[in-house]
Amino acid sequence: MQTLALVSITLCLAVNVWAQKPRHCRSPPLVVGSLTVSAREGEFFAEAKYTYDALQKRVRFREFGCNNSQSFHTDKLILFRKRVMYDISYHDHSCKRIPLRVHFHPMEVPREAKLLSEVVLGSSSAPGQGLLVNIWVGNVSETGGKYFSTFTEFGCLPVSSIYYSNSTGWVMTSFFNNMNGIGNPEDFIPPDFCMRKENEETEWGTERDFFEALF
Repeated sequence: MQTLALVSITLCLAVNVWAQKPRHCRSPPLVVGSLTVSAREGEFFAEAKYTYDALQKRVRFREFGCNNSQSFHTDKLILFRKRVMYDISYHDHSCKRIPLRVHFHPMEVPREAKLLSEVVLGSSSAPGQGLLVNIWVGNVSETGGKYFSTFTEFGCLPVSSIYYSNSTGWVMTSFFNNMNGIGNPEDFIPPDFCMRKENEETEWGTERDFFEALF
């Protein structure tokens, strides 16, 4: 009898979990992982390793890719609290210090986003064969852009994002190999040669959004 009662309670809890409507969520504050970005109808493609710190509002990207048939490699350190982005090159020990005119946007489901659907990537026929995710849609009022973002139901980790604005066109991002925590805090310390006065760049045009900062 006790076994039957336990099974009944377990089933009720399971039904309640699956019946809950997906909620807006925020990713863990410290994450490392990889991503790919494709834009401009395939003319721009990049793969990057990133380190993300929402507590101190800073991100490090190390990416390589192809832009208009030209290969490139970049290393960007973005410190939102200090309102500066470092474009770093260890090859020739050069560094551009670029004033940052954009605000930090945490990896999260924005409050104004609307749930499009909840789906399983892969298969739900057996444990471990699928991943439950939520697809959200919304608009970015600051840039006039719009997005479709996919986050895991458990853990609130980003899976993919499709973004569009008149200035960037369609930007497709896929995330993979995400892990909680930061392995190397020195990722957020600019190298010594970035502190040289000749490496400072004082102009950066008009305000841009986060995706334009990457480009």
